[in-house]
Amino acid sequence: MSKESGSVLLALLTGAAIGLGVGILYAPDEGKKTRKKIKRNVEKTSHDLTDRLSHAKQELTKTATKKKDNFERKLDKAISTMSYKADDIISTLESKLEDIKKQNA
Repeated sequence: MSKESGSVLLALLTGAAIGLGVGILYAPDEGKKTRKKIKRNVEKTSHDLTDRLSHAKQELTKTATKKKDNFERKLDKAISTMSYKADDIISTLESKLEDIKKQNA
């Protein structure tokens, strides 16, 4: 889940909770019933938000793990490639050194 979609989701949930609360406050019920409705809706919204945050955390953990594994593979490949190139350079330099020694002998 991207940071932007998480912000939008949070804004939507917050707006829904506020709208629900205002709607309940203006409903023609007794104070006791209204308070119960508000409490029930707050608990439901809280539970929904907790579930969504838990899901977002799991998705973020999965994504971070995949990115880390991908980075480690690429790093290992780059190190391996550099190692082979360094061996090639050393071999070339040793060959050139032998040629120079032969020319100077």
